[in-house]
Amino acid sequence: LLDMIHCSQDGDMWTVTIDRPDKAGALTPEMLVELADIAEAAQAAKLFILTGTGPEFSAGADLQAARAGLETDPVGERLSGAIADLSGLSIAALNGTVAGGAFGMVLACDLRIAVPTAKFFYPVMKLGFLPQPSDPGRLAQLIGPARAKCILMAGQKVPAEEAVNWGLVDRLVTPEDLLSTAVTLGQDAQSA
Repeated sequence: LLDMIHCSQDGDMWTVTIDRPDKAGALTPEMLVELADIAEAAQAAKLFILTGTGPEFSAGADLQAARAGLETDPVGERLSGAIADLSGLSIAALNGTVAGGAFGMVLACDLRIAVPTAKFFYPVMKLGFLPQPSDPGRLAQLIGPARAKCILMAGQKVPAEEAVNWGLVDRLVTPEDLLSTAVTLGQDAQSA
C-alpha cells in the first residue's frame, strides 16, 4: 500500500509522487495520512514538488473511501495546511487531471504547472459532499469568486488552457519537461 506514495530528497529539494496510475491516482485515507506526514516533515525544505504518474495526477478521493467518510476526514485539511505552511517554494507539477479531493494539496502549493491534457474539476457538491474547508477560499483567491463557483457549484470541467487563462495554472509544459521545469523554477529558491 505504501508504495503508492514516493518521496525523494535531494539536499533541500523534496519530490513527492502519487503513484497509483491504475486507479487514476485516487487517494485513500492511508495515502493522505502519508502525504500529510511527509509535508509536515518537509517544513524546512527549500523546494517541495508534488507530482504523479500516469495520465492523471489524481481523481481525488477513492470513491469507496469517500463513501466511508474520507471527504469529511480532517486529514485533507491537515495535508493542505502543511503544504501551505512550507517555508520554501512548493510546486504542483501536474502530470494530468486534478479532481475533487486532490484539489486541496494542489491549491495549497505556491505554483501549479501542468501538462496540456490536464483538466480540473471538483465534483464533490454534485456527489453531495462539501469541499475541504480551506479550498473555496484558496480557489477564489486564485481565480475569483465567480470562476470558483463555476468549478465548485456548477461542477465545470476546466481544460488546461482555460485553467492558465483563469490563473489556476501558472504554466503549461510538455510531459517530458514537467519535472525539469519544476526544478528549474525552484532553483532560485534553493540557492536563496
